[in-house]
Amino acid sequence: MNDHERLQHNHGSKWARFCPRCGGRLEERYIEVEQHVRKVCSGCGFIFYLNPKVVAAAIPRQDDRIWLVQRSIEPASGSWTFPGGYVDLGESVAEAAVREALEETRLEIRLDSLLNVYSYKDVGIVLVVYRATVTGGTAGATPESRQVVAFPLDGLPWNELAFPSTRRALEDYLRIDDQVRQT
Repeated sequence: MNDHERLQHNHGSKWARFCPRCGGRLEERYIEVEQHVRKVCSGCGFIFYLNPKVVAAAIPRQDDRIWLVQRSIEPASGSWTFPGGYVDLGESVAEAAVREALEETRLEIRLDSLLNVYSYKDVGIVLVVYRATVTGGTAGATPESRQVVAFPLDGLPWNELAFPSTRRALEDYLRIDDQVRQT
């Protein structure tokens, strides 16, 4: 079993014990066609796939400032990040990024371009980050954010960022911004 399979196996053992279809016990089986160990229902044969969740986010810019939120919820309560959250069934990733920005900052945004997609083998999410421009609204704290602050590009709170993906996306954002200014 490779590291990815072991991680998926361990997470599946911890989180999934019963079939969501019939309630039967899930057991580990090697699925030949997929060449992976999966959780399979001992009653109905349903294969339980443990897949990462999709998170949509945006880095909202207004003039030469980037809006960040100080999280008021775990994980990483008190740390800074850009607005983002889980994509709901029935909405596109882009729609989720716009919704999450409004929910966490009270700002209306326009998505300008895809910045990048971030995933890590030890984290159960795929993070899709957009470059965005503020088009309206009045920034303010929300149940998910203690503060909403527009930071100058050269004054980001690097030592207080919430996640490695936050740092990576902001570095990518600034690198691209620098390339655009040089052209």
